[in-house]
Amino acid sequence: MERAHRVLSPTAILGYGFPTDSFYRGLERAPHVIGVDAGSTDPGPYYLGAGESFTSRASVKRDLDLILPAAVELGIPLIIGSAGGAGAREHVDWTIHIIEEIAGARNLSFRLGIIYSDIPPAFVLQQLEDRHIHPLRSVPALRREDIEQSVRIVAQIGAEPVEKALQDGCQVVVCGRCYDPIPFIAPALLEGYPAGLAYHMGKILECGAIAATPGSGRDCILGTISDDGFVLEALNPSRRFTCSSAAAHTLYEKGDPCHLPGPGGAVDLRQVRFQEVGCGRVKVTGSQFIPSRPYTVKLEGVKKVGYRTICLAGIRDPVLIDQLDGVLARVRGEIEETCGGENRTRLLFRAYGRDGVMGDLEPNRAEASHELGLVIEALGTTQEDADGCCALARSTLLHLSYPGRVSTAGNLAFPYSPSDIRCGPVYGFSIYHLLDLEDPARLFPFTMREVPG
Repeated sequence: MERAHRVLSPTAILGYGFPTDSFYRGLERAPHVIGVDAGSTDPGPYYLGAGESFTSRASVKRDLDLILPAAVELGIPLIIGSAGGAGAREHVDWTIHIIEEIAGARNLSFRLGIIYSDIPPAFVLQQLEDRHIHPLRSVPALRREDIEQSVRIVAQIGAEPVEKALQDGCQVVVCGRCYDPIPFIAPALLEGYPAGLAYHMGKILECGAIAATPGSGRDCILGTISDDGFVLEALNPSRRFTCSSAAAHTLYEKGDPCHLPGPGGAVDLRQVRFQEVGCGRVKVTGSQFIPSRPYTVKLEGVKKVGYRTICLAGIRDPVLIDQLDGVLARVRGEIEETCGGENRTRLLFRAYGRDGVMGDLEPNRAEASHELGLVIEALGTTQEDADGCCALARSTLLHLSYPGRVSTAGNLAFPYSPSDIRCGPVYGFSIYHLLDLEDPARLFPFTMREVPG
């Protein structure tokens, strides 16, 4: 009889929510593990720098209040990756507090494994000196000052540390920054299922039902891996998998359509086949894992680059819209003369309805709308610098004269009062590089604790 391993993915991101009916259908299928991804770099560098979660505590607790008791009662592992969003120590501890709060309220007992992914700057500096760090494509070479200016550095956890935690009897495993597929595939890898199939399945499961039709990040799916392939199944009757939807999501967030890189290797997708097998399910075969030598993990680090203040405004004067570039250049010149000395502030404009999304790459820039949404952004070395620059840019543009102007009233319409919005500190990625490792588990030691309920 062919063996099979079932993995329940409740949602694309812990805190996004999911229908309880879909989740219970998944539990009825007797899954061997519940995996959930809790983070990403998609929201940008701020959350790693600030140590905050991009999902709310109430939302994460709501999801875990269903997921955690189910896993404990079924006696199956629950694995959480990139806890708290960015996966630094602060994010992991924040998630653990929620878990322990639920366990206490529901009288749940289990062994908890905690895998931090924070990397000391001194270690990174040594690895840079030893030439063990390499840039990703389109990323400049790492410098000492990049490391020294970083406020937090994490590395993506691979499968090996999670496998070790499971082998030591941990039922709930909370990981720091983690390669997204790992929470869904570590138990399958421990049981010897083909790595190529496992990683490919995890790549799809980590986004919940986004790969189904119609897609949603707020719904549950089931993945079932065997020795010759894996089957994808939506758990909501209103959704289904198709060959097209599964293949499209295989290309999701990938620069190379034929390879899916990750810690320790890459999945070769050139021989992959998709087959619809009825009832809205798709079977995937042919994925092959190619180990890399040396074993590499991705480092992510952020540094503070200043403080931001923004102002949102609308423009509906066709005369101004037709000459907006020249008007904004005049404003920029006046503001930089007043408050831009020694690069203390930067002033940015984004005209939504014209080129606010793509900027200089916009191919249809001449096809402006009859109205534009303008974002005035000031980035300063202090919050006061940013506030002052934004206010000055806003007031200058509001009253600036330009050729053909008929009215002497304001040029901008403001949807909010106050019009200027303090955004606080701004962070930028300082490290986005690969690190060579001899031992993939040594960099990520885990701790265990008994949660008594």
